[in-house]
Amino acid sequence: MSASNPTISKKPNWFIQFFTSTIGRKLLVALTGLFLILFLAVHLIGNLQMILFDDGGKAFNEYAYFMGHNELIQIISVGNFFFIILHIIVSVVLTIYNRTARPTKYAYSKPSANSSFSSRNMIWLGSIVMIFLVLHLVNFWAKSKFGTVEQVTYDGKTMHNLYALVVFEFENPVIVGIYVVSMIGLSYHLLHGFQSVFQTLGINHVKYTPFIKTLGLIYSILVPLGFALIPILMYIKSLS
Repeated sequence: MSASNPTISKKPNWFIQFFTSTIGRKLLVALTGLFLILFLAVHLIGNLQMILFDDGGKAFNEYAYFMGHNELIQIISVGNFFFIILHIIVSVVLTIYNRTARPTKYAYSKPSANSSFSSRNMIWLGSIVMIFLVLHLVNFWAKSKFGTVEQVTYDGKTMHNLYALVVFEFENPVIVGIYVVSMIGLSYHLLHGFQSVFQTLGINHVKYTPFIKTLGLIYSILVPLGFALIPILMYIKSLS
């Protein structure tokens, strides 16, 4: 008498199933987008020290030193890189899926009447931001980590003079122009993305949706404008 081998059925992992579905991907884009929205605001506050304080870069250098040596901040920084990559990958996958799901266009359609410029061009606006991020990392992060950066000492503590590095880079009008154009792209990207995050998370109600739209509009203008003002003002200062 031979014992029969029972068929072992493996149930698919619900977590993997959910986050590989369309709804799961949209949720991933929303959650990573929300994190990056918060990161941009914090990053801007730190960078504004370069133009708010006329101290030769002391406040900014000390801020950068703290950010680069605090263990918790470093963990968040690694997470930030991960979320950026995840946000890009999932967004591209969603865009490809949406386009392949509707291979033929409607015979009659007016996209400009049914959707905003930002919503129709999110992938291209995101591409501008991605290219900017690569240039930003090459110009600043890579040089501060792997290049030779001037040292400066404050109150007996020696650190990188990242302020001098920024001043040097923003003496180049081409780099300044790239930053300004990239911030315009970021502004349009945020204009649609900010509201989409809350809509995807189900925070969409007649009472507070108008507030979210207004907040998104203000954020989408002020944050990129703040980032754009830094290279513009530093370039103008370099001319004097």
